[in-house]
Amino acid sequence: MVEKSVKDRKKPRTIDMIYVGLSAALIALGAWISIPVGDIPITLQTLIICLISGLFGMKRGTLSVLIYIVLGAVGMPVFSNFKAGIGVLAGPTGGYIVGFIFIAIVVGFVSDRMKGKLWAVALAMVCAIALCYAFGTAWFFIYMQSKKVVTLSYVLGLCVVPYIIPDLVKMAVACVLVNRLKKFVK
Repeated sequence: MVEKSVKDRKKPRTIDMIYVGLSAALIALGAWISIPVGDIPITLQTLIICLISGLFGMKRGTLSVLIYIVLGAVGMPVFSNFKAGIGVLAGPTGGYIVGFIFIAIVVGFVSDRMKGKLWAVALAMVCAIALCYAFGTAWFFIYMQSKKVVTLSYVLGLCVVPYIIPDLVKMAVACVLVNRLKKFVK
């Protein structure tokens, strides 16, 4: 088997780096725009992650989310309410932040494979948000079990039900934007 030479390996293009950097910054901006609702605020992060993954695909979308999470983990105040640090990731809402990776992977994968077909991207967004809910809610449930006894219905009422309508609206906006902007993305 012949190894690829250094020249043959695909180098990141400048435009890719710009998209990823700006996308990570947009996710942080989306975190700062928040409406407090209990322990988990409503933010624009899911809208932005669905949008960038639908526009830029799985690789760039996922890398943007990973950079955002690393920036927050090392102390940059990029999480909601200008929070930062490993403590936020290890806290009760950390599962939702980690769940953003799943959103980027699912939406980006479908966008790449289905060539941005709107119905497929919309369905991927619904599935991806549901996966993020499942992961984040399980994380929240386990975290809360260590503090006090809570029921699954209590956690679902706290972590999922209030966010369904806002997230459906955000997904609809993301779908419209992906549909309108996809033709401009290289």
